[in-house]
Amino acid sequence: MKNINNTNLVDIFKALSNETRLNILQWLKDPEHCFPPQGTHMPEGESFANCACVGSICDKAGVSQSTISNYLDMLQRVDLLESRRYGKWTYYRRNEETIQQLARFIGREL
Repeated sequence: MKNINNTNLVDIFKALSNETRLNILQWLKDPEHCFPPQGTHMPEGESFANCACVGSICDKAGVSQSTISNYLDMLQRVDLLESRRYGKWTYYRRNEETIQQLARFIGREL
């Protein structure tokens, strides 16, 4: 996790300036409520809590998988999401540490 600086902030706010990308972060705040049961493709004993697979995110957003993949990649590049791959399945969850840093910055500086 890198500390947020002005360069990161611009990229973070660009990532948040799209309604679907913002929705993804909101949905992943409570994935059990927003998505069908997840993790069926994870190996026995493996845990990546509070996540959703690309297909579920794509279905909920109602846009193409290539668009969702681009959105998820952008959110991950600015450290707002973490991912884990299991075979051909990729799961995403929020990076709460970065989100908390952003919240502190907004509360303190803006």
